[in-house]
Amino acid sequence: MKIILASNSPRRQELLKGLDVDFRVEVKKGIDESYPEDMPINQVPEYLSMKKASAYEIGDDELLLTADTLVILDGKALGKPKDASQAKEMLHSLSGKTHQVITGVSFTTKDRQHHFSVSTDVTFKQLSDEEIDYYITNYKPFDKAGSYGIQEWIGYIGVTSLHGSYFNVMGLPVQRIYEELKREGFM
Repeated sequence: MKIILASNSPRRQELLKGLDVDFRVEVKKGIDESYPEDMPINQVPEYLSMKKASAYEIGDDELLLTADTLVILDGKALGKPKDASQAKEMLHSLSGKTHQVITGVSFTTKDRQHHFSVSTDVTFKQLSDEEIDYYITNYKPFDKAGSYGIQEWIGYIGVTSLHGSYFNVMGLPVQRIYEELKREGFM
């Protein structure tokens, strides 16, 4: 199967490369990422990964990999911040607390779809205003759900514990993807 990664994320591309599989990147713009209001928030990433897949035409010998990652704190989703003020607000809300990072993944071929979610609990220390300001100024986390990248400075100094997949928090649970690709006969 020819693998297509439907993501512009440099982190997802880097992580998938780490599995030593050949793939190409194909991205469609303007995919609707809305979801039913009454859907349980922990089901949203998997739902959106399947919804993204429906926007693509897939050849007979192709496997489309789509993913969606959500940061959830106290039952509410934290998306990508619009500006520094919103990023600061999000990081303050995560400070001193444990939150979940859920990534929904779909493998789609012409004949079938296989999907799953991976959840990781992440705990931050109490972050100071200076630490939050430094991170936002120097790392500009405006393309990251929850306003942070665990692989960046804020992860180094702020994350006190992690239960689950580190790579899931980066945006792609590659260990589980590898296992599922093998189990489903795609490798």
